[in-house]
Amino acid sequence: MSNEPKRVAVYARVSSERQDTDLSISAQFRALRDYAARNEQVVVKEFVDEAESGRSIDRPGFKQMISAARQKPAPFEAILVWKLSRFARNREDSIIYKSLLRKHGIQVISINEPVEDTPSGRLLEGIIEVIDEFYSANLSQDVVRGMRESVSRGFYPGGRVPFGYQRPACEMGIGHGQSWNLILGLPRWWRESSGKAWRGTV
Repeated sequence: MSNEPKRVAVYARVSSERQDTDLSISAQFRALRDYAARNEQVVVKEFVDEAESGRSIDRPGFKQMISAARQKPAPFEAILVWKLSRFARNREDSIIYKSLLRKHGIQVISINEPVEDTPSGRLLEGIIEVIDEFYSANLSQDVVRGMRESVSRGFYPGGRVPFGYQRPACEMGIGHGQSWNLILGLPRWWRESSGKAWRGTV
């Protein structure tokens, strides 16, 4: 019987989505390394995706991890994640890629959501993933709804202000239909070269 420590990879991800409130990349890696050390595991690979949504598998770090897992022999025996939602927020993707990993003898382990490799454990894992997917999709709709409401009330929904305009300060609920002022510092030739109106309303 081999006494060699279990070889594991660690995967960390944060999203650019507003609802993503999980730990930072560095904090996830620290927790994952600590877990590996406590369980006599050795981290042989680290993969990361920053500002990448878990609702898609089109993530550079995720693709590198899956590609590495397909090697023969596999360079690691398990993948540690902070939570199952870090691996995927799409139930279908989760099923497909976990099944692929199992065929290569690799297990996905959530250090904060321990589940047993039993029928009841797999049921619990499925419930967690369905809830994660629902949470993500539902909050995404809430964000879009909130942005539309802001626009309907005359507010700019965020991001960079269109070139040549400035965003005036206004009190909440006041400003609907008010103009956004053109910055006066624009060159004269620029202002005089267009017949378009130089004031925009929101």
